[in-house]
Amino acid sequence: MKNIIFIAPPAAGKGTISDYLVKNYQYEHISTGDLLREEIASGSEFGQKLDVILKSGSLVDDETVIRLVNHKITSLSHQAFILDGFPRTLGQAKVLDEMFRELNIHNNVVIYLSVDLDTVLKRVTARVICPKCKRSYNLNNEKLKPIHKDTCDDCGYALIRRDDDNEETFKVRYESFIKNTKPILDFYQDKGMLKEIDATLPLEVIYDRIENEAKND
Repeated sequence: MKNIIFIAPPAAGKGTISDYLVKNYQYEHISTGDLLREEIASGSEFGQKLDVILKSGSLVDDETVIRLVNHKITSLSHQAFILDGFPRTLGQAKVLDEMFRELNIHNNVVIYLSVDLDTVLKRVTARVICPKCKRSYNLNNEKLKPIHKDTCDDCGYALIRRDDDNEETFKVRYESFIKNTKPILDFYQDKGMLKEIDATLPLEVIYDRIENEAKND
């Protein structure tokens, strides 16, 4: 299977889709959000600074995110991976392209999950996550609800809401995404790597389309 680079606004479904791919195709899921939150949870001075940035809805600087991603990718052993939340700027996309060349990683596909603001806003205000295994649930979707209220189906931990999953902060995040995304999409389109999938389609349809795009030629 090809490595997958997901480009999508917050709450477009990357987490749910990634869970499916991890369970069925043994992908390594690399979420920049998780990498950042792990640093915050460490209680370091660096983590405290990141916490303030994330709660404001702003983007973390490129150098910091690139360092975290590079460290994670180089720790893998020829395992197909999903990049979730990176790149978010054209500069990051170019650095990632160079990183792949240096690491001799060529088997990649970029999948853009397109979805409008109203749809994702409804999703994010109903989203809860597991702080241990990072699985995401949606309380407004019968298929995505936990079996037992407030408890993760996979590991039994109590589910939580992320601090930045509120309407005001989310709108800032969405607007930042839209502003920075078109140059990235153009960059990957020119390389012939970009595939667009409507994120409002039924999950089964989305899974099938991603599987087809990710299969090795």
